[in-house]
Amino acid sequence: MKDVYQGLIRGKKRSKIAMAGIALAALVVANCGGSTSSSTDTEVAAVETPARELIVARDMDINSLDPARTYCDTCQIYMAAAYETLIGLDVNDPSIQIPRIATSWEGNADNTVFTFQLNPDAKFADGSAITSADVKWSWERLMNIKGSASYFLDGVTSVEAPDAATVVVTFSAANSAFLAIVSSTYMSIVNSKVATEEGSAIAAAGADTTDLAEQWFFTHSAGSGPYTLESYTEGDSLVLVRNESYWGTPAVFPKVTIKQVKDASAQLQLLQNGDADIAMQLSFDSTSQLDGNASVVATPQDSYNYVYIALSPGAKGAENLKDPKVREAIKLAIDYDGMIDITVAGNGKKQASPIPNGFTGSADLALPAQDIEKAKALMAEAGKEAGFSIDAIFPNANVYGVDFNVMMQKAQQDLKAINIELVLQPVEWAKWSETIKATGIPVTAVYFAPDHTDSSQYVQYFGMIEGSSWATRAGGGAAGKPIANAKEQELLAKALAAGADTKSGLYSQLGQELINDLVIFPMVNPQLLLAYASDIEGMHYSACCNLELGKLTLKK
Repeated sequence: MKDVYQGLIRGKKRSKIAMAGIALAALVVANCGGSTSSSTDTEVAAVETPARELIVARDMDINSLDPARTYCDTCQIYMAAAYETLIGLDVNDPSIQIPRIATSWEGNADNTVFTFQLNPDAKFADGSAITSADVKWSWERLMNIKGSASYFLDGVTSVEAPDAATVVVTFSAANSAFLAIVSSTYMSIVNSKVATEEGSAIAAAGADTTDLAEQWFFTHSAGSGPYTLESYTEGDSLVLVRNESYWGTPAVFPKVTIKQVKDASAQLQLLQNGDADIAMQLSFDSTSQLDGNASVVATPQDSYNYVYIALSPGAKGAENLKDPKVREAIKLAIDYDGMIDITVAGNGKKQASPIPNGFTGSADLALPAQDIEKAKALMAEAGKEAGFSIDAIFPNANVYGVDFNVMMQKAQQDLKAINIELVLQPVEWAKWSETIKATGIPVTAVYFAPDHTDSSQYVQYFGMIEGSSWATRAGGGAAGKPIANAKEQELLAKALAAGADTKSGLYSQLGQELINDLVIFPMVNPQLLLAYASDIEGMHYSACCNLELGKLTLKK
């Protein structure tokens, strides 16, 4: 039935077939800045409902659809569609925070207590009101599940709900990043009653071992966003349908299907033929094939995303990486300019540290550069001039237009100059995740997109500090011991307590410490190629959400 439907209204020519115009939605116009905000008047607008499914082609990297466990780029898109946060970001200016479920918010003078007032009109997809109890439950569950995004709430001593419309969060130490963190899709609010009664979800301490709701979330959503989950088929598709009871501006498209399409050329073909409206991971060297095609728009845009190579000296089989001289030699052997050329046809930038270009603390750090002679000298000093072979296990993926196979083949070629042989082993995401959690991986390739707009996330995720994902991975996963850099822990605490006048300098110091760890080597900060049907409006890149499907419309 689905194939017949698509064939009738899609075919090779896009059509603007529409149902009778129906007045559906209230457009909330809101704008705010600083530490507090208030909602604005609601303006009603008539919206035509097109009889058209939105098709998105991308290589999906979904690890989970459970809001407390999900952590991936496709997950951000899903969470922004099916769930909502207390605070959002202006799609045109990510420095501006806007109301979502909360109408106002403020932090105390020392950034240890944050208070939120909820919108009394906010409702879940089942029509029930969103209350402070749902916020408390959602955030406590995120903390207690101890998933990849749980570090967002590190340092929280309490989440209180003094009345149905008020939430108070208290930290043990200053956390000036918290309002930025609240805009992350991973901080979305779940309908606690539905998730508890239907999904048997648990938020209490010990949920990391007692909660069994993850499978339920693969077939159900329990949020308040403009879409709800219809189905997810691993390796095939993620299907969303419009939330007809949405309390905000209704989504234009009645249905969205994100199709699993790994290969960039296959995504391009679907877009050219009119069988996809959006292709999310096209390669830049394919854009010439779109010349003269008036039905498709392809727009390059700077991003905060990047792909990187990581070394884990504590991983099984990584004994040769324990000497930092060897890790520095590997860093110096990479041809970064050539890497950008071969992966994104020159449409990208070098990046100094895990803090990406454009974020606080990135501006004053030296960019990486190839130096083969110095790399050889370091290998000799480490007694490794004869070289060695080492496993490079990485996801078989195309991310931001970068084919990981191509990137790792380039690294393999470069490292031969210092007698290191990378044994390339592309694997599926599930196998990669299982391996790196258990024993670490000597050499791997991964990617990162911002979860919010504060630089603290990069230290918390990549730093050699307590609770960091990469401190554990670099130390050999569950079988090893996390690596520690006490200076990073100290500097991060200062940065989270600092005012605007000193924060930048502290994050620059943190960026240099991350460089000195010799664990994370950013390869490419690529431009994004926003490729989509020319009748789509509102196409964008979001610093918090990747792509907000609910904001997409059709040209009239």
